[in-house]
Amino acid sequence: MTWIAFAPMVPWTAIAVIGAIALLLLGFGLFRSARGVWWRALGLAALIAGLANPALGEEERKTQPDVALVVVDDSPSQDIGNRRQETEAALVRVREKLSAMDDLEVRVIRAGSPQAGGSTATQSNAPADGTRLFEPLSRALASVPKKRLAGTIMITDGQVHDVPKEDVAAEIGAPVHALITGRKGERDRRIVVEDAPAFAIVGKEVEVRIRVEDPDADGQRVRVTISRGDGPTEQVPVTIGQSQTLKLRFDHAGENIVQFDVDPGVNELTTINNRAVMSINGVRERLRVLLVSGEPHAGERVWRNLLKSDPSIDLVHFTILRPPEKQDGTPVRELSLISFPIRELFEVKLDEFDLIIFDKYKLRGVLPSLYLENVVKYVERGGAVLEAAGPEFGTPLGLYRTPLGVVLPTEPTGRIVERGARPILASAGHRHPITADLPGAEDEYPRWGRWFRFVGGIARRGTTLMNGPDNMPLLVVDRVGKGRVAQILSDQIWLWSRGFEGGGPHAELLRRLSHWLMKEPELEENDLRASYDGSRLNVVRRSLEPDTSPVTVTSPSGESQTVTLDEGAGGRSRAQVEVKESGIYRVKDANRETLAAVGTLNPREYADMRATADVLAPIAHATGGGVYWLQDGMPDLRRTRAGRRTAGDGWAALLANHDFSVQSIREAPMLPGLVLLFLGLGAVMLAWRREGR
Repeated sequence: MTWIAFAPMVPWTAIAVIGAIALLLLGFGLFRSARGVWWRALGLAALIAGLANPALGEEERKTQPDVALVVVDDSPSQDIGNRRQETEAALVRVREKLSAMDDLEVRVIRAGSPQAGGSTATQSNAPADGTRLFEPLSRALASVPKKRLAGTIMITDGQVHDVPKEDVAAEIGAPVHALITGRKGERDRRIVVEDAPAFAIVGKEVEVRIRVEDPDADGQRVRVTISRGDGPTEQVPVTIGQSQTLKLRFDHAGENIVQFDVDPGVNELTTINNRAVMSINGVRERLRVLLVSGEPHAGERVWRNLLKSDPSIDLVHFTILRPPEKQDGTPVRELSLISFPIRELFEVKLDEFDLIIFDKYKLRGVLPSLYLENVVKYVERGGAVLEAAGPEFGTPLGLYRTPLGVVLPTEPTGRIVERGARPILASAGHRHPITADLPGAEDEYPRWGRWFRFVGGIARRGTTLMNGPDNMPLLVVDRVGKGRVAQILSDQIWLWSRGFEGGGPHAELLRRLSHWLMKEPELEENDLRASYDGSRLNVVRRSLEPDTSPVTVTSPSGESQTVTLDEGAGGRSRAQVEVKESGIYRVKDANRETLAAVGTLNPREYADMRATADVLAPIAHATGGGVYWLQDGMPDLRRTRAGRRTAGDGWAALLANHDFSVQSIREAPMLPGLVLLFLGLGAVMLAWRREGR
């Protein structure tokens, strides 16, 4: 490209003044019909041209190709039917069409899944919540000048969850076209959890509202199955299109995952969204503990301090200071002791307690056998009893000689060992969550202080976790009916609390023991758990006996894989599983089954799996693009200049911007100074000669 440029030797104002004066003089000369006027005009023109200094410029340009972006949807919804094949076939045809166009660079962006390739793909290993195509498109647009952007073509099923608003879409500056895979009028049924609390009180009902959506079957009755990872399933009838409130009860603290499944519909597109999941954290309102001390002793304060230090525990503590046989003639009005409310505690409100502790208790006529029978029934219904036994356990006054003896795991031998010895872990104690990994128990002989009194007993049932001298059982736990029972066959644990010989983990041991009795899920000795840490699914199995059996991990889409766990310390076996989908994973071994939530419980990707043109239509229209169903055929792709229509019936156009870059610029004077000098002088001389005639 060439042009004329000026580099004036004096300001343009001065040149204008000189030109005006020259015009006045020439006009006066013409008015007087003076000779040589035209030669004077030529001389003045040469002077003014020299002052303006005109130059001839030339610019060398290089045409820049336009850029067309092709965004390919690789989200899980594209696996339905033949959508994936349609997508790949459309991509091939688009590439062929665009590669045949001059001055057009094609860039393909695969998006919608963590495993998508390309520089704009998501780098996180976590499953994405919904199909995101505009985020990678935005990153790609950042490297493309607007003057070179020809347009964007999206190949997708239309279910996109990060579509910008129309006013933002107009800033793209080029048409966005959508090629829709799938079929028009597809049928799909789904279940939605409309409202669910984040927390629930253990043992109390909570309300959950669900709704089944199926536009082609509104008003029909269908069956919804409710299942939990650790409980039986139940079925409820639900009317399609109407919200229904369900009442659920949770029996343990911690995470409670509930899954709702609705029966599939007729000719349904997929059943993957016939399932909805919710997670409710179970919390105990208050833990109520009844502590009955048979007599005052040094260890009584240990129990009281431990239980009172936990703000979630309501402690009711009675110490029997005045047994019925004690008659010293003290007037009743002078007694300050509180009457022991036997009937209220052991009959009326017995089931309100989460744990009952008998601390060095012996028969003294305070608790009749009828109330101890109530405690047995309380355990069988799901209650918890802990006995911290002293020497009285081996006597006829011990609890074993009462109706409570049928649930106690050890039988007394009558032997009392009163010599210093360190408690040690039994073989099961190294694997049981109550005692495994206790501080100081890393070696075969724990680095704990000694105790000086041990009560002899024979473990008839249950699991022995700790032993005393001569391999005597010291800590025994057992399950009875729906409840749990534990025994500590010594009254010397208070020595650890005083730091004798370095003490021991008394607080941690008693805390774990109490919470195991109250069915804390984290302390289950035979348990299977799975959790998601942001990149992998961690599977942990806890068992009292070594277990090498594999587990089966089932993804939300139904794909299963078998995983072998590696044996570790503390009775735990572990494995890590790579995950690619959001939703609920089901982990199962020969005896147990658990659920784990990965990413979003009910991902938007599975909310509506029907192909649609409605989602992308607003942004396509806002940018001048179009939406086309591939089942109707591939639209004709063409180029057009900016300002013209870029979409129509059966055709889609990309902009031809004709952008360029300047490679070099050259300039050369049009009137060399020497030429102007001779021209001016020659004109003046001719004018003088003409006037002299």
